[in-house]
Amino acid sequence: MKPRTELFILALGLILVCPAVSRYDPNWKSLDSRPLPQWYDDAKFGIFLHWGVYSVPSYLGAWFWEEWQESHNKDIIEFMRKNYRPDFTYADFAADFTAEFYNPDQWADIFKAAGARYVVLTSKHHEGFCNWPSKVSFNWNSMDVGPKRDLVGDLAAALRKKSIHVGLYHSLFEFFHPLFLQDQANNFATQDFVRSKTLPELYELVNWYKPDVIWSDGDWMVQDTYWNSTHFLAWLYNDSPVKDTVVTNDRWGNTTTCLHGGFLTCTDRYTPKVLVKRKFENANTMDKYYWAYRRDITLSDVHTMDELTEMLITTVSCGGNLLLNVGPTKDGRIVPIFEERLRQMGQWLGVNGEAIYETKPWRYQNDTYNPYVWYTSKKSTNGTTVYALLLEWPDNDLLLQSPQTTSNTKVTLLGYNGDLKWKAKSPTGMVINIPTIPFNKMPSQWAWTFKLENLLNQ
Repeated sequence: MKPRTELFILALGLILVCPAVSRYDPNWKSLDSRPLPQWYDDAKFGIFLHWGVYSVPSYLGAWFWEEWQESHNKDIIEFMRKNYRPDFTYADFAADFTAEFYNPDQWADIFKAAGARYVVLTSKHHEGFCNWPSKVSFNWNSMDVGPKRDLVGDLAAALRKKSIHVGLYHSLFEFFHPLFLQDQANNFATQDFVRSKTLPELYELVNWYKPDVIWSDGDWMVQDTYWNSTHFLAWLYNDSPVKDTVVTNDRWGNTTTCLHGGFLTCTDRYTPKVLVKRKFENANTMDKYYWAYRRDITLSDVHTMDELTEMLITTVSCGGNLLLNVGPTKDGRIVPIFEERLRQMGQWLGVNGEAIYETKPWRYQNDTYNPYVWYTSKKSTNGTTVYALLLEWPDNDLLLQSPQTTSNTKVTLLGYNGDLKWKAKSPTGMVINIPTIPFNKMPSQWAWTFKLENLLNQ
């Protein structure tokens, strides 16, 4: 046994070496004080996947059931009349959610090739169908009906083999669940649905799959107190198996969106194009109009690579991440046009990723002279490097108004060998001499990055 003096000194040393770990209280002031895990800010680019029973009709998106039974969309009513028997119900679609071609390793290969650092799968959308064998969703989950497999677990395992962060979307409410409709009829004075369905699902997802992103949705009808959001998040940040790595969004109640949470989503397809002080995410779609796969999509409905690179560049320049959605088919395929776009995005990032990953917004987002130029920056031991990303290749020399040069300023084009000539412009700015490059020798096809080093007051 050690003398008391030695024990006291040892205890004091442990306190000094191991400071108390912060714990978060179930209120927004405390929860919002949690630092955002660095991996998420560095990642910049992720893939969103909307996949569920709505992928069977694959017509007019993930709100098919609500549009049919509640909003009485005439197009859907006519679609059902022409193609299905009169007594067909939405639940009958589930048997055809077969996923027979679902190959999670193949998906992970595509997402890795795309340059995605994280993937967010819809574990459950507003229809209530769970893509995992939930114990609180009997006969309305992917193990009991349809695929007869754990879609969430299989993809999570495949993504981790590729060192891609796993994220899960989860809808707090369900269109037609009896307990939710009962709570709604009681003006949300009761919480039977939350206690028996919403929270048990969230705890299952975290404890079983250990996701690094919880992407909440379906919150807009009622305040966060109905959902017990702050209590769940306090557990998530304090005691869950992912407490040190998990990030969350802002959709935890109708008074929290764009105000509280780990990162802000504000609205679907949020593209501010100005600097946002808090971390945000632009959840956007490959299909210009819908989140889920639809069989009647046309080529003109799919964003071009010029549009997608602009989406990524302007988002990152303003401090955000891009979460780009693709909708798989009911049988588990990423259709070729979506796969092509994703692989093209990876090709572009293979050249220009230095200007995207691990960057920070610069003091200018858009050039003060050239609206087709957006900036990012990256600090190192040698100072700050600024990246000027061009959405259009210049016909002649490139004028940049925002950078201030020094005699040591160095300019290079990512993917092109050699320094570029430039000259200072009075009173500020620079003119970069653009080399003549044959089209087949261009470093990338859609957007280009000039790397600027040793600027004044970087």
